[in-house]
Amino acid sequence: MRRPVNRQPSLKAQDFYLLLALLAKRGEVLTYPELAAYAGLSMSEVHSALKRAEQARLLAFIDKQPRIITPAFKEFLFHGARYAFPAARGAMVAGIPTAYAAAPLDALIAPSADPPPVWPHPEGKVRGIALTPLYPSAPAAALRSPALYENLALFDALRMGNARERNLAEKLFEERL
Repeated sequence: MRRPVNRQPSLKAQDFYLLLALLAKRGEVLTYPELAAYAGLSMSEVHSALKRAEQARLLAFIDKQPRIITPAFKEFLFHGARYAFPAARGAMVAGIPTAYAAAPLDALIAPSADPPPVWPHPEGKVRGIALTPLYPSAPAAALRSPALYENLALFDALRMGNARERNLAEKLFEERL
């Protein structure tokens, strides 16, 4: 007997990662190849991610350009994304600081004696507790774009931080949206 096919669409981590990349490039007109190069994804991954985000009603195409639907994106970002893409921590590694250890939160939160969260990366110079990035190409893309780095670090604060860190990250995202 044939197994029924599940046609229920669902978001993947790369879809949300691409939305954070679009947010970093807000207001700019980008072609698919430019968006793919910026995010470190293939063109087919970009196309599929944008289609899934559109199905989830987090994105709309206006004049053939992808545009984030701010109220829906904000609701998912603040109330659902941390459950859909939970933080996965690991061992002590060298990496790139994230969450409260990276800009812009590092200027607002005093450092503690605990090791900071880091994305494992060969170019990383900070030792800390490994935090699996939202998508494998995110750390390299973050090193190329300060705006994307901040969005990813703020999202990490939302998904792994304590209440104070989450509140600060929400406030900073509000300003960006």
